[in-house]
Amino acid sequence: MPHNVRMNGAHPLPDEPAPAGTGAVHRLLVLPDRDTAEEAAAEAVERFGLGREPEIVREALAGEDDAEDAQWLVVIEEPAAGRDPVVLKALEALAAEYDGWLESA
Repeated sequence: MPHNVRMNGAHPLPDEPAPAGTGAVHRLLVLPDRDTAEEAAAEAVERFGLGREPEIVREALAGEDDAEDAQWLVVIEEPAAGRDPVVLKALEALAAEYDGWLESA
């Protein structure tokens, strides 16, 4: 499996915090299924030349017991310089291409 996948219903962020002083921001591509999340993560690496492979996390919806009722998150850690509005628009467009949306964490 090419991506770091974690199943989690509580907290979508990576276990390790960003190093102090980096000002990194986490962007979440919220997607409908695992295959889509894996494809979007690979596309994000290719398009944005990410230095770190995005983490893929399964996020169960509150109150749902059915495994079908889950969202898949692609966690992208970006440096403070990546807060550029052009980068945000590009991430939003990528999420939309895969029937998802972008959130900040």
